Amino acid sequence: HVQLVESGGGSVQARGSLRLACEISGFIGDSYCIGWFRQTPGNEREGVAAIDAYSRRWYGDSVKGLFTIFVDTGKTNLTLRMSGLDPDDSAMYYCAARKYCGGETSSVLVSSRYDYWGQGTQVTVS
Repeated sequence: HVQLVESGGGSVQARGSLRLACEISGFIGDSYCIGWFRQTPGNEREGVAAIDAYSRRWYGDSVKGLFTIFVDTGKTNLTLRMSGLDPDDSAMYYCAARKYCGGETSSVLVSSRYDYWGQGTQVTVS
């Protein structure tokens, strides 16, 4: 049974930094794919970043160069390091996982492809 628990959200001033963490328990798969999504009221869930078991990384266009995703070698802690934050980055951030990222870059950051989700952590940038 896979469980994901996010932490690290909060309020930060514009141009500041924040680090989100996701604690992962349970077996996802040897070729796991884990990522971060965000959502604001009335909008669809947006893919932020993803990483797989082969250390491939994907980033949404709006966060490239500003956010970094990494996972520990034990595959139990996923981190999203965010810098240069803008008020537009304010959202509920979710950790998500699935068995395999796949070879199509266009599908990696699609929320409907993910099977497991955390409850979310709120980030507010002012």
